[in-house]
Amino acid sequence: MTTLFRLSIFEHEQDMVYLPREINTLFSHISFGGNCLCCSFYNGEKDEISVSSSLATKLLLPQMEKVHLFSHEETLHIGPLVGIFSAGFTGSLLRPIGGRSLFFAKLLSHVKSTGGSAFLFGTHHINWENGTINGYFYTEKGWSQQLIPFPHVVYDRLPNRRVEQYETFKLVKERLQKEYLIPWFNPGFFNKWSIYQLLQQEQSVQTYLPETLYAPSFDEIRDLIHRHQTVFLKPVNGSLGKGIIQIGYDSQENRYDCQYRLGTENMQRTFYQFDTLASHILSDLTLKDYLIQQGISLIRRHERKVDFRVHTNKNESGIWEMTAVAAKLSGRGSVTTHLKNGGIVQTLDELFASASKVKEIMAKLQTASLLISSVLESRMEELIGEIGFDFGIDDRGNVWLFEANSKPGRSIFSHPKLHHEDVRTQQLFLAYAKHLAEKSIQEPEVLYT
Repeated sequence: MTTLFRLSIFEHEQDMVYLPREINTLFSHISFGGNCLCCSFYNGEKDEISVSSSLATKLLLPQMEKVHLFSHEETLHIGPLVGIFSAGFTGSLLRPIGGRSLFFAKLLSHVKSTGGSAFLFGTHHINWENGTINGYFYTEKGWSQQLIPFPHVVYDRLPNRRVEQYETFKLVKERLQKEYLIPWFNPGFFNKWSIYQLLQQEQSVQTYLPETLYAPSFDEIRDLIHRHQTVFLKPVNGSLGKGIIQIGYDSQENRYDCQYRLGTENMQRTFYQFDTLASHILSDLTLKDYLIQQGISLIRRHERKVDFRVHTNKNESGIWEMTAVAAKLSGRGSVTTHLKNGGIVQTLDELFASASKVKEIMAKLQTASLLISSVLESRMEELIGEIGFDFGIDDRGNVWLFEANSKPGRSIFSHPKLHHEDVRTQQLFLAYAKHLAEKSIQEPEVLYT
């Protein structure tokens, strides 16, 4: 049983619960997150669950308008209680996590529509002895802190790969997962080469993969350039387009054109011998930290290259959905379509005049993103609830995967015509957390075997 009900608190010194009138199950205990207490249950006359003030205080209930009810044996579970784990806290209630405070405020503002409660926390907010967390909540009045029990589910939003490697954060994750059996989703950052290797093993998605080599030698780089005319050198753990070098080859003139970004400037250099290119450009790179990828002849609009950001989420039933799509047009002279490099965002309706073309492109991106999401999930040991993809479509209509991201940003969906899609991506992370909470309560063997 799991249904969404309004929650009310009534003044009483005894530990009591009035159940929604449609629920006739007998219970002996009530649970919220890591707290579980014995109390008295009574049949109510309203379509809501009412908890006495005494019991609410002991359970450490935060302010919640609606909750999902999960039942298991003789215990009624209220929730879900979702913890968002991150780092970089400032200690200020105005901007508790610095420049990312607005990002998390937007995520937490959707809790009302999905039910339950969600909060933000870091390692130093955990009291292991008491099983509590001094978490950050966001309401109409701004940020506040409140003591709450350990959550049903944790959503990992550590800010970068460097922080992720700190032993402290690894130990928190391991302890909450193993000792408290708390599901933890979207841990870690995808490595470009690891993702490529995983997908290469699955025949159904191989057609989406550009030819890619890891830690290439100079000879391998030259061979790939001559074979595909255009290649991209990418840092294997890079993000936001940083460090990417495009090399184009004109076989008639035996000319190599290199494009890259230096600081805030888009640079272009031309070489007429590969050895000269190698000594001036490649020798400065630590190639064991790079991969080289086949260039794709992307569709263009107004002489700008176009690729697509696609967001997929698992929904309240644990099923993948394509939740948002945006087109990105490259900046003038830029190697990539990233906004910081002068790229711009458009909706598919703005990009294509024909409604049938929009439908065709949308269908292709949906097929690719949902299939690849399912393959990645099936080949990973960790729980994955959302993925951000960068896809390209060539001038023949073929779809190509450039990158998959386990910590997708959402700034690209701030486009005014993408508001609905932006909200959907934020609501579904909570919906998937509710799915995991229910599974961890009723069918833990599904998650831990």
